[in-house]
Amino acid sequence: MKTDKLQFHLPPELIAQQPADIRSDSRLLVLNRLRGDTSDSRFNRLGDFLSPGDCLVLNDTKVLHARFFGRRSTGGQLEGLFLAESGPGIWQVLLKGARKVKPGDVLHLKDKAKKDFCRAVALEREAEGRCRLKMETDATVETILDKIGFSPLPPYIKRDDDLAAEAVDRQRYQTVYARIPGAVAAPTAGLHFTKSLIEKLKQADISFAYITLHVGTGTFKPITAENLEDHKIHQERFSIDEENARTINAAKEKGGRIIAAGTTSTRALETVATNSRTESASPVRSPRRRCGSPQWRLPSNGAGGETMLFIRPGYKFKIVDAMVTNFHLPKSTLLALVAAFAGLDNILAAYRHAIGERYRFYSYGDAMLII
Repeated sequence: MKTDKLQFHLPPELIAQQPADIRSDSRLLVLNRLRGDTSDSRFNRLGDFLSPGDCLVLNDTKVLHARFFGRRSTGGQLEGLFLAESGPGIWQVLLKGARKVKPGDVLHLKDKAKKDFCRAVALEREAEGRCRLKMETDATVETILDKIGFSPLPPYIKRDDDLAAEAVDRQRYQTVYARIPGAVAAPTAGLHFTKSLIEKLKQADISFAYITLHVGTGTFKPITAENLEDHKIHQERFSIDEENARTINAAKEKGGRIIAAGTTSTRALETVATNSRTESASPVRSPRRRCGSPQWRLPSNGAGGETMLFIRPGYKFKIVDAMVTNFHLPKSTLLALVAAFAGLDNILAAYRHAIGERYRFYSYGDAMLII
């Protein structure tokens, strides 16, 4: 498939720069993937489109305050993004202007008051702006980032080191159910949920299951290959524990739909189904389900690891029956995933409708429900 088929024009003013005043007041575009029709609603009315016995699967990763500022010993200013710790005190980071940093250079990382907090020594410069740093402190990653870190907003949301804006982003660029630290980007479909909405859905006999997939910077990487199949997708860590696998399987067996909140939850669920060869992950048929295709169960003891599953048009879904998602960038792996789920023509038509109705796009934007 040609990557250009994932192209669309978005007026820049529709790229949301701020979150909605109330999370669940975001608009919701509902797309029926079989009929191709759409309807306009609000996220706080999500329950109108769900049925008792359905199961919502949420990603409980917690976003690290991974963006930081500093200076070189020569006085040059730095902006970086923490990616991972590859050894005790060894950070892998993305640095703007990394070509100016040489092995052995001393970097001074600043706290939120713009004062020097700690030093780091550049060990190695890698491809695509990546560097390895040796931190000259015994403090943990989370302790350091708590002092120096800002929310790792995507580049299309314009921010500097303003503390007032950061106070808002620190709360809103995080789901209300975030639990396990490790992401450097938010699972944005989950940003629309409030605790009260979750409780309301539970009272309507909607079950909830939680998976963990630590979202990486590769989620924002555009597809540059001419053909979609030639793109090498990013790798992300995930886990699904026994209790939540049991919740998902129980919903399947009783005829409920598995509704993934976001492309990250979708990727984790489909990775397990694709990779599993155990009997517990084999297809089963539920007498209550109205669709004719086999429905898969997860391994009863859960699963985890790393995924490089590239879901694109032509992929056959095994677990996910419906999806909550935001609006995605052109020529992105995320757009390819939703196009695989709903059909490319349906998705592009829905996006044209959303643009015409002035929906807000991307991380802080409005949501879609694909059923």
